[in-house]
Amino acid sequence: MLHLIPAPLHRLAYRMAHAVRKHWWRLRQPKISSVSVIATDLEDRLLLVRLSYGSGSWSLAGGGINRGEAPEAAARREFREETGCEAGALELVGIQQERVHGSHHSIHVFAAKVQGNPAPDHREIMDARFFPLHSLPEPLSQMTRRRLELWRGNSQ
Repeated sequence: MLHLIPAPLHRLAYRMAHAVRKHWWRLRQPKISSVSVIATDLEDRLLLVRLSYGSGSWSLAGGGINRGEAPEAAARREFREETGCEAGALELVGIQQERVHGSHHSIHVFAAKVQGNPAPDHREIMDARFFPLHSLPEPLSQMTRRRLELWRGNSQ
């Protein structure tokens, strides 16, 4: 049903919802569980996305874990929704704790190989591309930098 809304209007709704969500988090300080997926292709390039809302920084695909949903299932769902790609075997890299806009976030960080080309929806995700690990784009979100540090530390 949401696909019937014109893309520019849908992006505006995302920006407005994001602003409301930030204020709600500051007010209520909820505990939130989410996932991030560090996805590389067969050439070891990293898949990054750029959201239609927020700072405009490049980041990892990911999002919230639904009530009753396993973190791995959430990672697969969010990755597919945001990139149009299927993740291969997911490996849990670690769980990071952060405060985001006053809320307490527990982020399950997964790594996976992916085949195929990303196909962003141009609604929530404006762009999705592979980048060589030695040449990541700017601006790169601080959260993404922390996830990559964890991943690099685990793979040594």
